[in-house]
Amino acid sequence: MALSKEKTLQIVKAYQFKEGDTGSPEIQIALLTEEIALLNAHLQIHAHDFHSKRGLLMKVGKRRSLLDYLQKVSPERYTTLLGKLSLRR
Repeated sequence: MALSKEKTLQIVKAYQFKEGDTGSPEIQIALLTEEIALLNAHLQIHAHDFHSKRGLLMKVGKRRSLLDYLQKVSPERYTTLLGKLSLRR
């Protein structure tokens, strides 16, 4: 259920601040959001795949902690990212 290399590069280019930026919280959150969407689609079909469900919950927790960090460090970047990703909070 990993993202393709092209999709990953597309997300990185959309959310990076400068050339070579690959680890900013915005990029990590956007990648996790895409992976969460893929896992949700998988779990709609395979409801009893508990290993994937655990992976989904771990990704949601990681995204939540990154969002909390971003909100603490830069509230305006946080609200901008929520709008771009259509996340509610």
